Amino acid sequence: MKFSLCMIVKNEAAVLQSCLDSLKDIMDEIIIVDTGSSDATKKIAHTYTPYVYDFEWQDDFSAARNFAFSKATGDYIYSADADEMLDEANREKLKTLKRALIPEVEIVQMIYVTEQENHPTENFARDRRPKLFKRLREFTWIEPIHEIVNTAPAVYDSDIEVIHRPQGSHSGRDFRIFEKVINEKGALSDRLLGMYLRELYKAGTCSDLENARVFLENVLDDRSRKGNMVLCRQIIAVLLKAYRQAGDAANMLKASLRQEATTPSAEICMELGSFFMEKEDFEEAALWFGRAAFDCESEIDVASSGAPALEALALSCRRLAGQLELNAFSKKEYEVQCAQLLEKANKYELMAREWKPAVPVLDVQ
Repeated sequence: MKFSLCMIVKNEAAVLQSCLDSLKDIMDEIIIVDTGSSDATKKIAHTYTPYVYDFEWQDDFSAARNFAFSKATGDYIYSADADEMLDEANREKLKTLKRALIPEVEIVQMIYVTEQENHPTENFARDRRPKLFKRLREFTWIEPIHEIVNTAPAVYDSDIEVIHRPQGSHSGRDFRIFEKVINEKGALSDRLLGMYLRELYKAGTCSDLENARVFLENVLDDRSRKGNMVLCRQIIAVLLKAYRQAGDAANMLKASLRQEATTPSAEICMELGSFFMEKEDFEEAALWFGRAAFDCESEIDVASSGAPALEALALSCRRLAGQLELNAFSKKEYEVQCAQLLEKANKYELMAREWKPAVPVLDVQ
């Protein structure tokens, strides 16, 4: 069984060597497609393989990936990014898989383990992704009558863990590509729209959010007619963030009163809480942050119902304590009220420190 490693790279000199060192003795050929590096990436690549190609970047990862795959000659293609690697235990698992792999398997999925600190747009530390692909696919006819070609791939879910060590957020680059697709096609698939919303909510600047506003307002009306409530709530959360940062209270009110927001997500609650926090209405802010932390589900950012909500709730309590006026209470009542608010703040801060997101293994197709 012959494995071809296919990679697309640009300015990956800091990480490329560790990636290739973890794979070089398992792969039968290494194909590296460079999309415009200005550092030592190509020099490093040439020390591992003669198959280094230039490809003019087109703001299209699929085009670059397809070009790399077209150069492969192996039975299976292993697709890797430069900022990932296999440790020794998982190298041995991949070697075992290579010896035991049967030709009926067309896709092998592996567990992608992402270091969260440098990847602000990822929700999950572990998700299952297709990594190994049969290069030439064999089609067979199925069904005894009204026969059709079987197009469903035979997928094997392995327990191999690929360690992903991102070197920083690529959101700026990604936003340019999203905007290019929107300008050219006028729409995004639901899959791409979900990714766009996540990147906007978790890593978008004021400028990114403003650039997306009109498009998302139009998409919201379209998806609302189709009854996609979850996606509508996700769009509303991003729009609320855009309106809040722009100081547009009227549109915030309009969006938060939409039918789809009747059962708000944690993200919607966080945006409303942040709005009231900025207005120094700490009691109302605490109410919304509390709903985010304890009553509502996250739909974009898994942390929106976790540590950030608890920290914001604690801060609201501290600010409320600071707003109390001694002349509105007896001294004893004032002290009791302050103590209660500060006790709550301490409790929520402790909960925030102890909070950890669930890390299920998700299937990402």
